[in-house]
Amino acid sequence: MACSHCGLPVPRGLRDPAATEQFCCAGCRTVWALLRAEGLEAFYRLAAGSPRGPAQVSGRQFAELDDPAFSARYVRPLTQRGLLAAELYLEGVHCTACLWLVERLPRLEPGVIEARLELGRSVVRVVWDPARTALSRVARALDRLGYTPHPYRAAAAERLRRRDDRAMLVRIAVAGAVAGNVMLLAAALYAGLPAGMEPGYQALFRWASLLLTVPAVAWCAAPFFRSALGGLRARALHIDLPVALGLVVGFAWGAANTLRGRGPIYFDSLTVLIFLLLVGRWLHRRQYRRAADAAELLFALTPRSARLVEGERLREVPIEAVLPGMVVELRAGEAVPVDGRIRVGTSSLDTALLSGEARPIAVAPGALVHAGTLNLDARLLIEVIAAGEQTRVAQLMRQVEAQARRRAPIVEAADRVAGYFVAAALVLALITLAYWWRVDARSAIDHALALLVVTCPCALGLATPLAVSAAIGRAARRGMLIKGGDALERLARPGLLLLDKTGTVTTGRMALVRWVGDEALRGPVAALEAQSAHVLARALAKADQPLPAAAAFASTPVAVDAAPLAVAAASQVSDVRETRGAGIEGRVDGAVLVVGAARFVAGRCGAALPAWASAAAQEAGQQGLTPVWVAREGRVVAVAALGDALRPEARAVVDAARRAGWRVELLSGDDARAVVAIGRALGLADTACHGAASPEEKLAHVQRERASGQPVVMVGDGVNDAAALVAATAGVAVQGGAEASLEAADAYLGRPGLAALGELLAGARATLRVIRLNLALSLGYNAVAAALAMSGRISPLLAAVLMPLSSLTVVIVSYRARTFGEAHAR
Repeated sequence: MACSHCGLPVPRGLRDPAATEQFCCAGCRTVWALLRAEGLEAFYRLAAGSPRGPAQVSGRQFAELDDPAFSARYVRPLTQRGLLAAELYLEGVHCTACLWLVERLPRLEPGVIEARLELGRSVVRVVWDPARTALSRVARALDRLGYTPHPYRAAAAERLRRRDDRAMLVRIAVAGAVAGNVMLLAAALYAGLPAGMEPGYQALFRWASLLLTVPAVAWCAAPFFRSALGGLRARALHIDLPVALGLVVGFAWGAANTLRGRGPIYFDSLTVLIFLLLVGRWLHRRQYRRAADAAELLFALTPRSARLVEGERLREVPIEAVLPGMVVELRAGEAVPVDGRIRVGTSSLDTALLSGEARPIAVAPGALVHAGTLNLDARLLIEVIAAGEQTRVAQLMRQVEAQARRRAPIVEAADRVAGYFVAAALVLALITLAYWWRVDARSAIDHALALLVVTCPCALGLATPLAVSAAIGRAARRGMLIKGGDALERLARPGLLLLDKTGTVTTGRMALVRWVGDEALRGPVAALEAQSAHVLARALAKADQPLPAAAAFASTPVAVDAAPLAVAAASQVSDVRETRGAGIEGRVDGAVLVVGAARFVAGRCGAALPAWASAAAQEAGQQGLTPVWVAREGRVVAVAALGDALRPEARAVVDAARRAGWRVELLSGDDARAVVAIGRALGLADTACHGAASPEEKLAHVQRERASGQPVVMVGDGVNDAAALVAATAGVAVQGGAEASLEAADAYLGRPGLAALGELLAGARATLRVIRLNLALSLGYNAVAAALAMSGRISPLLAAVLMPLSSLTVVIVSYRARTFGEAHAR
């Protein structure tokens, strides 16, 4: 039996044999009755075959939508008749039938003037008369239709973006239409030259060209005039100045010749130039926005939806719908979607995103939690304090975005070169005009105009920012957030590469790195330690797994006099007793197993510890490892060495950096012996391994190295690295780093492992090569084009075609270059 509204099966408990219509839920019954009452049954014909879920009718009053604070932020007044407009996100929008139904909202709610639904984003724009209805009533009407509304928080930003895009597209459309028609008139004039054309028709075509060109020059080209005038007011030569000057001179000379009825008119060249320039600007904007949108992917550090608690009911909603004061449910294994305070439940959280703390943090009712942290153990109910753009992690990302606006030195240098080139182009145009004026005044204007148009340094001005924006966007898609072009440039110049140890070149977690003794006991030890929550126990609980392939700590062979013992494949554990801070004991497969510190194990064995085990433990201690003793039936049979294991890709990354010209050193606050051992595994000399360094000592070390004049790049993840990250030429924070290190760093590696660091350094070098190539192409093009224009080999029309092509070449080179990718990870 199918639901009369959504078509899904009706549960047995809701079936009514006496009724002709059956419903799977109260929501579907409500919507069905409303559509019948309002004469909107056509919805079902339109929705035939479209998959839909049960209607979600919340029954809320939506009084918060009438609050003045809400109106000030989300409601926009319109100029006509005092109307208001707002954009709402709708749940449950599926198909064109939903679009048809939502746009019938004016029939359901008097006072609603218009409802326009953008199906792809599930966003409806509602226009209503506040004298006849309120937004809360509009929201209740949508809710009764089964589309629960929520405030769309990104409306203002998207509205501005759409308005700018629309204005640019209208300019392009008008410029294209004008250029096409003027070119047709020019074709008629050119075709009539050999055979002659009647003066009346010739004048008609010339005047028609002039009139058509006026809106293109006066309105479509207005952005170029504004930029040029703004530069002059600031006493700077803007890159749009030659184009603006060329347009003014060409239009004025063409208009004068039209009035005189003789001489060349340049309206075809001018209109084509304006159209091509606008298209080039549009492509540049779209490509730059793609880079910015790609960078936004890294801002998705928090879930995009939350589970709202409404009485006894749970409802999944987009994060845009979550407001302060609401309560959300969080289950074990889920990321926290909001900043809030725990109302119900106790659990532990992984807060590595913000604090860098690898160990879970216990939380209880009243504790403050932040978006992006991970709930590990149990269900929690959280009262929302901030959501979406107001969360702590979002504020951090805004700081990152602000830093990304910094300009690289090479960008500023390119701008200076462009300024000089503008001055040179103006001087050359005067020289060309003066030289050719003695030959032919008409040719002089043609050649000077062609020079002004073709030497516009747009490509030169775009060469660097385009390459930088493309590289930052491509890096973002690869999981690397770079905060600006200046950071990219600093990362491209080899110097000293300082690596933190814990969490950077190592995993940041305790793990078994060596086992000396009976290998058969690794499984039973893992089974026993799985009964404990101690940090060392969690490492030993994985003792039955293979050791790291690249051992960070070299081991001296030890003669073991403990004979192998036969143990069961599947361990059975019982009689477990744990002594806090000492060890654990229990019966595994019928045998007594004791695991822990030397004193604890010796006390349980009642005998002297064997020499081989003492030697293994001493060697582990000398390397900064933690030795753990293992005894079975009163006899020591193994020694486990625990430590922070080296990342498997770390050696390859360090080797690649050294081949690229970097001098690599370790700088860590960990035990000096452990740092030296890790350094040896990376192929570094002992003198390049600096351990037991406090945050102040790290800062002083970076400052000393920078004082020597070489670039210094610091890579770290903890709060103790923040000062060093700021003091370095460039700082790089790795995934899981503390909030302070993320703020201080110039780049953030959002992928686990160290492989992204090698890709970052290689990608930065590749970006610098692309910038230099772009500069060479644009300078070479302008030099050749200037020579051809001065020699009279380029007409204004050809100049109008060639000039945007140079900019498009730079765009293609910038966005086709493989600056970041798999090829640069090696």
